[in-house]
Amino acid sequence: MSNDAQISDSERTRTMTWEDPLIGAKLARTMSGLDYIQALIDGSVPPPPIVTLMKMRAVSAEVGRVTFTCDPDESHYNPIGTVHGGLVCTLLDSVLGCAVQTTLPHGQAYTSLEIKVSYLRPVMADTGQLTAVGIVTKPGSRAAFAEGTVHDSNGKLIATASSTLLVFPV
Repeated sequence: MSNDAQISDSERTRTMTWEDPLIGAKLARTMSGLDYIQALIDGSVPPPPIVTLMKMRAVSAEVGRVTFTCDPDESHYNPIGTVHGGLVCTLLDSVLGCAVQTTLPHGQAYTSLEIKVSYLRPVMADTGQLTAVGIVTKPGSRAAFAEGTVHDSNGKLIATASSTLLVFPV
């Protein structure tokens, strides 16, 4: 077998499509944060491209609490053969931000100021679906604080995070 054949035998392909991300961003300015996250969940607002890229989705929301799932695979691997910690960090950053968003009225937005992630277990392609939960520990009109966890499909704790988010008018 030639080197070319070995390379093509191991090559993988992944294709993704997404809708215009500004559609959802513009709609977010017209709704309360909770209504917007609910619209993402029910599909009446198109998801941002990052959720397709990372294979994650919001599955439930209430004021101050949001749950996402994520389906990691080998396209998320780093050079040492595990899912890159950046996937877990992005999942946590997303669920924490959306949890804060559920506390915001129409005309308010947020952005992450900082996030601290503690990685407790590696994630592999066969780890199964991850579930991330973000909970607002202190809402605010200028800054909000949130904490989150990621568990694997067997309920094992994968990572924890805490975050500070800036709240501002749009």
